[in-house]
Amino acid sequence: MVALGHTSAEIAEQLSLSAKTVETYRARGTEKLGLRTRVALVKFALQEGLIKKE
Repeated sequence: MVALGHTSAEIAEQLSLSAKTVETYRARGTEKLGLRTRVALVKFALQEGLIKKE
């Protein structure tokens, strides 16, 4: 959903979470992967086949 440009608030609403929880999950994931930005996260997801380029 991040790759599709959704905000943390939009993601949170769809997943029944708080926006802060979504931000925390994204931050922890990017840290564990050694990434720094949302762009890097999206690039990683594309390279690993987790999402497809439209």
